[in-house]
Amino acid sequence: MQHWRWIIGGMCVLSRLVGPGTAHAQSTATEIPTVVSQARAIRPVAALMRPRSTPNVPLEAIPTGWRQQVAKVVQQPTLTAHAGPEEVRGQFYDWLLEHPDRACVAWRRLGVPCAPITDLGQGRFGWTDGQGTNVSWRAVARSPELCIWLAEGQGRMGNLLPVVPAKAVAVLKYSRQMGIDGKSYIAHEVDIYLQTDSKAAALIARLLGPAAPRLAEQGAEQLLLFFAGLSRYLDVHPDEAQTLLAK
Repeated sequence: MQHWRWIIGGMCVLSRLVGPGTAHAQSTATEIPTVVSQARAIRPVAALMRPRSTPNVPLEAIPTGWRQQVAKVVQQPTLTAHAGPEEVRGQFYDWLLEHPDRACVAWRRLGVPCAPITDLGQGRFGWTDGQGTNVSWRAVARSPELCIWLAEGQGRMGNLLPVVPAKAVAVLKYSRQMGIDGKSYIAHEVDIYLQTDSKAAALIARLLGPAAPRLAEQGAEQLLLFFAGLSRYLDVHPDEAQTLLAK
């Protein structure tokens, strides 16, 4: 089922966290679930699968060289998903958006299994599972409250199934607000648009049926948790930042 998760949740779901794993120390093992759960919404809004007649994507914010590629995906997606808004505190949030490869290393140093992310240079990142899945992505738009990723690649949807191509767009919106305790926090949400060919879309529908929306939802939730959970942990344990985020 992990193979389905990347193709349905969107290739730009950057981490593919697969569970709590084995922590490097008992103290870390007990703290991670608590800290990550606190990184979830202060005022949660349940994530949901929702088809859109008008994509909620600010195409005008995307440079013309990438705009048409993004528009093709968001205007004719095979699946869409939304997660958030969720609220999280943490001073490392923006830095983590720029360095998903280092965020991945930090998760692994905390004992949380995470598929390796490689910095491919010139703003591109990628990962592969060695079994046919090969995905790369880049941020095609970035501002203090917006990040849009465009991803493309291919994945094997099961051990006995063929490799299929796909493209995805993830639109992350976030803003800084002031809480009732006088401390600032970040509210973020994400929309994911996945596009694949008609044969792969038919296969998804036939094999997964009504399970597809929930898997897409989980993929979107996973993307938020990848950044929010680690940001929250570093906010609580800033003395560990240098060790966790080092190359």
